[in-house]
Amino acid sequence: MAEAWQEERERWKHLLETLLFVAWEPLPSKRLAEVAGLDLKLVRSLLAELQQNYADAGFQLKEIAGGWQFLTRAEFAPYIEKLYKPRAQQLSKAALETLAIVAYRQPVTRLEIDNIRQVKSDAVLTKLLERSLIEEVGRLEAPGRPILYGTTREFLAAFGLTSLQELPPLAEMEGEQPPVSQEISLFN
Repeated sequence: MAEAWQEERERWKHLLETLLFVAWEPLPSKRLAEVAGLDLKLVRSLLAELQQNYADAGFQLKEIAGGWQFLTRAEFAPYIEKLYKPRAQQLSKAALETLAIVAYRQPVTRLEIDNIRQVKSDAVLTKLLERSLIEEVGRLEAPGRPILYGTTREFLAAFGLTSLQELPPLAEMEGEQPPVSQEISLFN
């Protein structure tokens, strides 16, 4: 009977691997449980086992942006870039600067961003919105009701973060470029 239970457990792990393999974005544990028809506690246990199983592989199972996704290891990023030239352009210095302001000051208005950067940010904000790295999160209760901007789940995924609390403290970053994750999603 224990052997049958173990076989069933392995089958469920294979099912979760399959769902994660075909996903284009991080999948939350709850969504995996719904799709697989399994108890959430069991899914979390299976994900922990899978994460351990891939600990020494060329890719890893990682929890990012509120979900789980297979990612390549950071040390292999240069080789992957040789094989597959990046499809999207890298973010410009202005875009990274604006994105950092939004990430650390959110919710923030365009005028606040312009005041910090000392230049107009309309075009940069448009590009960041198009890439889904930021989004409109509301309107400020002030004359003109300016739009408030915040980061998205795509931002967290792009930078390999689980939450905004993982951003380095601003004091550590003075004079440095913001850290960019070298992990690359296997299937994006």
